[in-house]
Amino acid sequence: MSLAELFVIALGLAMDAFAVAVASSVALGKASPRQVFRLSFHFGLFQAMMPALGWLAGLSVRDSMQSWDHWVAFGLLVAIGGRACWAALHGGEEEERRASDPTRGASLVSLSIATSIDALAVGVSFSMLRVVVWQASAVIGVVAGAMTVLGMALGARLGARFGERMELVGGLVLIGIGLKILADHLLR
Repeated sequence: MSLAELFVIALGLAMDAFAVAVASSVALGKASPRQVFRLSFHFGLFQAMMPALGWLAGLSVRDSMQSWDHWVAFGLLVAIGGRACWAALHGGEEEERRASDPTRGASLVSLSIATSIDALAVGVSFSMLRVVVWQASAVIGVVAGAMTVLGMALGARLGARFGERMELVGGLVLIGIGLKILADHLLR
């Protein structure tokens, strides 16, 4: 597999991370450099780890993994998106915003897993294609991290321009991504 092909795959895998980063940045208002680093680092790390884990799992778990991966991603994104919508509709105080910071704790891990589950399946296909998974994982992780930084920058601009309404939109985007993942897998 050429580096150009790998980059295109990495870009495709990073689109969920980009969209979630936009929504997360909108929810935060003005994201600090530390928040941008945390989200981009974790999204990149999880995007890099999942293909390696999928590659190691190989064909033996492919069928069982494909039967539930979309439900996990859907559940995580809907829960986090629903919480963002609730906070937007109920005029979240600053303490509530800090408690629901998507760059911390369980939210960070949940979003990282939800945005990288497709990379796990890609790793399984890499094992069938005899792709050097370590190089592929590194490219996928770097691209996902960079797209997350770009998404957070875009989300900050949208949030500053449109205010709290964008937090509701961000939550709805997360729910929409979850629904898209579920529909993609169920309609195959």
